[in-house]
Amino acid sequence: KGPAAVRHGNLIMVTSALPGEGKSFTAINLALSIAAELDHTVMLVDADVARPSVLRKLSLPPAPGLLDLLEGKAAMQDVLLRTNIEKFTLLPSGQPHPKATELLASDAMRQLLDDMATRYPDRIIIFDSPPLLLTTESRVLASHMGQVVMVVHAGKTLQADVQHALATIEVCPIRLMLLNQARASIGAGYGYGHGYGYGYGYGY
Repeated sequence: KGPAAVRHGNLIMVTSALPGEGKSFTAINLALSIAAELDHTVMLVDADVARPSVLRKLSLPPAPGLLDLLEGKAAMQDVLLRTNIEKFTLLPSGQPHPKATELLASDAMRQLLDDMATRYPDRIIIFDSPPLLLTTESRVLASHMGQVVMVVHAGKTLQADVQHALATIEVCPIRLMLLNQARASIGAGYGYGHGYGYGYGYGY
């Protein structure tokens, strides 16, 4: 917002350097948090087409979604899943496809993202994306995002991997980092001792 608004600022990609760092968990909770506010509606897109997990984490069955849209086999209104939260909708990854990577990097995807960003200016769209160091599609996806949130597993992810992953998304104007699984040590400032940890039922 403001005089220097970021292009596609309402498109937020949640990713990580490597698998198992909590990006899907973070994407779900970020979407739910924004949906609880007054000003925005939220769409959560499972763009990790090789290892989709959003529906499973929410105890929902597989359904058509993003890949079906990109193939032209479905329309948006046919694949959006409404939830019991009024301002929160889901776009699943869709039916598995042998050329999923190519579809995610296609002109159809670019056009879809442009349409998503501009059709509903009050909607925040969060993408659970593949890890940056395993595939190239997440890097292509990042080039169309207004914001990228990179999840880092505290005490596990190597600094070199974090730096390498950040270097792949330099094209994105806003890059944020989230430290996951950090534990506050007793009587100290910040560390990896016992104390705070996630208590939710989702897997990572």
